[in-house]
Amino acid sequence: MPEFKPRPYQIKAIEALASGWDGPKNRLAVVLPTGAGKTVVFANLISQKLDQLNGQRALVIAHREELLEQAAAKVRAVRPDLRVGIVKAQRNEHQDVDVIVASIQTLAVERRRKALQDIGLIIVDECHHAAARTYMDVLEHFGAWRGLPVAGFTATMTRQGGGLAEVWEEVVFTLDILDMIRDGYLVDIRGKRVVVEGLDLDKVKTRNGDLQDGQLGQALEDSDAADVVADAYRQFASDRAGVVFTPTVATAQSMADSLNDIGISSAAVWGDMPREARQTALKWYEAGEVQVLTNCAVLTEGFDAPHTSCVVVARPTKSPGLYCQMVGRGLRPAPGKADALLLDVMGASTRHKLASIVDLTSRTASTPKDGQSLRESVEEEEFAAPIGSVEWEDVNLFHDSPVRWLQTDAGIWFVPLTPRMFLFLVRGAKPGGYRVRRWDSGMGVRPPTPDLEAPLAETMRWTEDQARRLVHPSYLERTARYRSRPPSPKQRSWCRFNRVPIPAGSTAGDVSDLMDIHATGRALRDYNIAAAA
Repeated sequence: MPEFKPRPYQIKAIEALASGWDGPKNRLAVVLPTGAGKTVVFANLISQKLDQLNGQRALVIAHREELLEQAAAKVRAVRPDLRVGIVKAQRNEHQDVDVIVASIQTLAVERRRKALQDIGLIIVDECHHAAARTYMDVLEHFGAWRGLPVAGFTATMTRQGGGLAEVWEEVVFTLDILDMIRDGYLVDIRGKRVVVEGLDLDKVKTRNGDLQDGQLGQALEDSDAADVVADAYRQFASDRAGVVFTPTVATAQSMADSLNDIGISSAAVWGDMPREARQTALKWYEAGEVQVLTNCAVLTEGFDAPHTSCVVVARPTKSPGLYCQMVGRGLRPAPGKADALLLDVMGASTRHKLASIVDLTSRTASTPKDGQSLRESVEEEEFAAPIGSVEWEDVNLFHDSPVRWLQTDAGIWFVPLTPRMFLFLVRGAKPGGYRVRRWDSGMGVRPPTPDLEAPLAETMRWTEDQARRLVHPSYLERTARYRSRPPSPKQRSWCRFNRVPIPAGSTAGDVSDLMDIHATGRALRDYNIAAAA
């Protein structure tokens, strides 16, 4: 099996750990969103580090026993050169291996951890649990407080009850979920509020900083939330595979029952159910034999089903970390998967500050508008400050020009040249002054030489002159003959794929404008226009 080539950010994470260990700190953490491929990072990290361990081995600590096989298989897939053994129950595969994968439950038994010798590197998966006494004892045993290199990996460095600062001395690398969405490593997400009338969350008490599971589950049951969720799923996600997160086993079962009652095949899974039954349900979901998995305390970590494109958070939470763990299960890309849908169950609450979609990113974001994705919401705010607030004084200059000037949704005027190139205007430093910029797919945003600032009319004339030099003048004309024809099949197909609605009666020219506005707006959102201005 071929090795997995690390992505650029995975290489940076490995380099950050190696550099950090060169200093005085040895207990270092990396925060990567769900789907970022942390196994690729620590498998390659182990492979690089083994040469420096003088015959010692790496120990990977998993949070639950059922995740051991998955972790070991992934390490073998990523680095076939590594010899991997599993330590659990009756299995003691720690002789003649490079990597030992063991659960924290097994290592909590003193004789089991004492049997593991020559450990020179520790990897802690789901390291936000590491403040627990069991972890502290295990890490102490192997030398974490005596200089042994330790790397922790998690999607969120938060834990109810705190104490993580006692374990992890520094977070050396973080990656925001929005960066992964922008780079195409995760899909974008759109949210829908599912309001359950009669769900009074103010009556639910808190425990360890979050809503108490039992009371929350009862409140959901009393308000008939299961039927509301099922109806919302049928309305918004009838063609999507999904997972539903609930606070109790009873609510997981009632959610599955309500979904099945309306014809959406579902199965419930929970932590204490017989392992064979749980594995059967997971296989049904993976094979598409059931459309929805409802769950209690079992799918927040280690669950990998990329075809999941809907996440229902029917477990309102005050913990951004838990929220990110839940929603992240639906963001992995898969063939034919354009985005993910979040159905966020809401109730009346005035005294609890609940986590929401904006907690998925550390960027400044307002709650997305109806139908707007997380990325679109954040970029709207980032983009609006430098350019979106421009008040164009002489809009008629654009409309009266024979050249096809168009305007993006963010208010930027531009002249499309080819599918890979356009010219656009930005406001200058002086009142009434403007500058021209060029964008092409290979170079991004570039200023001209010299980069002059001039009044609007003069800047427009210069832009139009440059446009005629770059493409045939007929392409720029508002009155070009092709524009009056009906839209072509190719245009319609492009708009369907990119979700650009075509108004009734549109001509080929109208659709061409819509396509250019969509493509230009998307291109400019990927660049820092403020820096280019």
